Order: sequence, then structure tokens, then C-alpha cells
Amino acid sequence: MTARKYVVGITDHMIGRPDLEAEVLGDDVEIDFFASTDETSFDPGRLARLDALMVWGARLGPKTINHLTRCKGVVRYGVGYEKIDLAALAAAGIPFANNPDYGTEEVADHALAMILSLHRRLWEHDERARGYSSGWQIHSLKPLSRSNRATVGVIGVGRIGTAVINRLKPFGFRILGYDPGQPPGHEKAIGYQRAERLDDVFSQSDIVTLHCPATVQTRGILNAEGLARLKHGTIVVNTARGELIEDLDALEAALRSGQVAAAAIDTLLHEPPGNHPLLEAWRNREDWLAGRLVITPHNAFYSDHAAIEMRTNAAKTVKLLFDEGRLRNRVTE
Repeated sequence: MTARKYVVGITDHMIGRPDLEAEVLGDDVEIDFFASTDETSFDPGRLARLDALMVWGARLGPKTINHLTRCKGVVRYGVGYEKIDLAALAAAGIPFANNPDYGTEEVADHALAMILSLHRRLWEHDERARGYSSGWQIHSLKPLSRSNRATVGVIGVGRIGTAVINRLKPFGFRILGYDPGQPPGHEKAIGYQRAERLDDVFSQSDIVTLHCPATVQTRGILNAEGLARLKHGTIVVNTARGELIEDLDALEAALRSGQVAAAAIDTLLHEPPGNHPLLEAWRNREDWLAGRLVITPHNAFYSDHAAIEMRTNAAKTVKLLFDEGRLRNRVTE
């Protein structure tokens, strides 16, 4: 039997064993499947054998990275990389790549479903209709505006933010986009109104949807200060990063006061969520919050097709590294 040329480690996996990755990588690659999100469980000897490492939910810190003595690259299955110590990888001379080119349609669809459902107050109607015993049609919730009378502020107009804008346009919403990283004229090509200042988005939007990464500039963007700058009665949607809304005390206060009319969140700072009073009110379907807070379990990215795409694209990134010596989607910050 011919010895295999490369060894690829996979820390953990969302779905089953990495058979699809093995198919993409080919017969000259041995896969070492750690099957754990616990970084402390990774055997140093196994790490030292790896020519590349693929990561899903595990953290990757200096202790692990110091053992990657043969590693030519680390690839994360997903888009975010908050759990990856990029400085330690850079110090070790190991390039890192994420996997941004999957699930765009799914996250955009998820965000749009949240936006439309909260704008039409569907969840709140559903919650309250359970108790109506008479006067069925008179129980319309107010205020309830037409879509072409409402403004949606999109913070982050990259792949997913653009896909959201393209989905919003047929409904007639006025669309503001804020993204200092996009070049002049991007708004003309996509079809939105560029906001030069974040405050313009906050002060003018009836709905704010977040599609930016968690950076020094964006962490806590809708904590107490940011929430206070919104129009009273704004709808907030976050399918991006939990770090963007870190302060659940502030979010609870904004929901109670009506500063935030409703919120839909797919990603939280701590997952699964703990026992914060706001989360307890959500779990217990407390009347004051009925239909006004929607939480999904960080699965906006998911569809059967996206799961295959995610695994295939990540494995192709590793294969390209071996075949051509270059790491696509490389992250250098």
C-alpha cells in the first residue's frame, strides 16, 4: 500500500464523519478526525503530524498552535474566526483561511424572513390571537406600516448584506446601507442609498439588520449607547455575530420601554444561552414580550445544500493549498 502524502486534521464536525472531505481531498490524504471541540483534548503527537488543520467549533490557541510544527495552513469551516488566535498562528508562520463562500442565500433568506415577520407583527399576532374569544378581526396590532413607507438600515453590505438588499427591493422598502469598506458607487451598482454615518442609519431606519463581522469597531454596536440612538420603535435583526449585541440588560430595557419594538436574533454571545432575565421572559412567553423577541439557534446559515457546500468548499481550500501552494480566502488581520 502506497504511503499517503499528507495528513489533514479535522478537530470536530457538525454532521457525522468527514467522508465528504475525504472524497474531495483524494486518496493521497490521510484524515485524522479528533471529533472534539475541546482544545485541551488534542494530542500533541497527532497535532505534530498534520500538514493542514480544519476547524469547526473548537477553539485554537497558542498551546495547540505550538504543536502544529508541520502545518501549512489552518482552515475554518465557517465565516467567523473569533475562536482562532490569529496572532499565535502568524507567530508560528501558519496561514489561516475562513470559508465565506457558502450559505449566503440561507442567511439572507433567514434575515428577510425575520424582517418581514416582525414588520408585519406576525409572531405577535400569533401569540395574542390564542387568547381572542370574540371580535376576531378587530384585533389588528398598531402601528403597522406598509413596506414602502418603511426604511431598512443594512449595516454591512458585503456578500450577505447585498443579498439581503436584493431580496428587500421588490417589497418597496427604502434601503439605507452603511459599510465604509465598500467603494464609492457600490450603492449604485447594488441599488441602495449609502449612509455615510452610522447615526444616519440609526436615526432614519424603522428596521436595522446587522451583517457585519465582529471587529474592534463593531463589537457592542447595539449595546446601550447604540440602542439609545435608534428611532423609538425600531425593529432589530441580528444574523451576524453575537458580539454585536453583547448587553442583554440593555436589550431588555429597550424592549420594555418600546425603544426597540421587536428583535430577532440568530446568534448570541453565549451559546447555548444562559439564564438572563430577558431569556427567561422569552422562554416563559411572558405577556410583555409576546411575539416581540425571536431567537433561532445559530442556524441561519443552514440548509441541506449549504452544509454540503460548506464542507466541500473548506476541503477544496485545503486541496488547493496542497496542489498549488496557495491558500484562498486567506485572513491576515
